[in-house]
Amino acid sequence: MSDSMVDAGGAADRAERLTRTIRDQSFPNLKPRDSATLILIDRSETVPKVLLGRRHLRHRFMPGKFVFPGGRIEPTDRMMATLTPLHERHVARLMQRVKRASAVKAAGFALAAVRETYEETGLMIGKRAEPPIETPPGAWEAFAKQGILPDLAAVHFIARAITPPKRPLRFDSRFFAADISAVAHRVDGMVGPDSELVELVWLPINEARSLDMPGITAVVLEELQDRIAAGMDYEHPVPLYRMLHKRFVRETL
Repeated sequence: MSDSMVDAGGAADRAERLTRTIRDQSFPNLKPRDSATLILIDRSETVPKVLLGRRHLRHRFMPGKFVFPGGRIEPTDRMMATLTPLHERHVARLMQRVKRASAVKAAGFALAAVRETYEETGLMIGKRAEPPIETPPGAWEAFAKQGILPDLAAVHFIARAITPPKRPLRFDSRFFAADISAVAHRVDGMVGPDSELVELVWLPINEARSLDMPGITAVVLEELQDRIAAGMDYEHPVPLYRMLHKRFVRETL
């Protein structure tokens, strides 16, 4: 379904707004790299809040912008065990329009979002598990040290977006969301003046959209609002934003 067929909550103009934010497309064309992002939601009060971090000004990619924790997929992500699997509806959608699609690869996208959230914020999404916990090398070893396994049943796939051609960096990004209650442990000292994220903020979605952020971040916040209003229903459509004929289109997976 294209963006012209979307009718709820003003979603029809989201792709058009992204088109208006397009910048210089004169770079050599690159294949998009798979990446994953996680939006943490605090619904303990009447108005839900989301967590965003401000990127360091020295970063080449989106310096100083407010973003969700996230980054590139690592080969070890699909090797990490989980306490609970990703919902089958999310798995099916993550396998669409993917080369060599598999349930393991789909879970790897969600696991990458969980890992990146820990690396950038110190927050571990998961539940306590009985030892011993075996993990691949790297950041996942910190989960084993704390006796935590990722809980993918708490993670929702809410959007996908592909950077336009001929940009200096290109990503095929999957956006996930989870409630703050899914955080099992916090490691301090991961955010600060010398870190990838220099500060974290919790804000209501409407207030968060006023921050200095990439256009796709603002659009995904609107998609999240729609999903929250739908009760985080597994059947709620998952949008895919991509460029077609020099304009963004909004399709559903």
